[in-house]
Amino acid sequence: MISENSSEGEAAGHPGGPATGFVDAWRQTGSLEALRRAVREAGRVRPAVTRRSGLSVTELATLELLVERPVGLAELARHLEVSTAAATGVGDRLEAHGHAERRAHPRDRRRTDLHITASGREEVLGHLLPMFARLAELDAGFSAAERAVVARYLDGAAEAFAAMTRDDA
Repeated sequence: MISENSSEGEAAGHPGGPATGFVDAWRQTGSLEALRRAVREAGRVRPAVTRRSGLSVTELATLELLVERPVGLAELARHLEVSTAAATGVGDRLEAHGHAERRAHPRDRRRTDLHITASGREEVLGHLLPMFARLAELDAGFSAAERAVVARYLDGAAEAFAAMTRDDA
């Protein structure tokens, strides 16, 4: 019987309700534990690189994006979840370091895009190279079939993470 001061979750032996009950009953497999460790360690990469490089987290995040493609300042602001003025400041600092440069957009001359420079690319990739080399070595140790299973698992995990952030949009 449930007392007036207890919840249904407590009556079922799970103080705190259904979420606690689910987690308490959830069997943590080796793959889930490995994923948790990987996510935890991945979260430590950017702060380590910022300490080593002297860049801010925002500057590093911008360079990581610019390695993929040039971006306009409005797009950069959306990506960083900051104001356009703040994104402009990030671009100014990266230009002052010689890591980025503004160029006129090829089709819209009113717009400028921020492009990574060779020194900016080396700044990011140079710090990440040891990790990339270890990951490439790890990947090479798997067969194509094993890599497909790993990719399927990680794609599913990435989708679970993305679903959490879509709820905020």
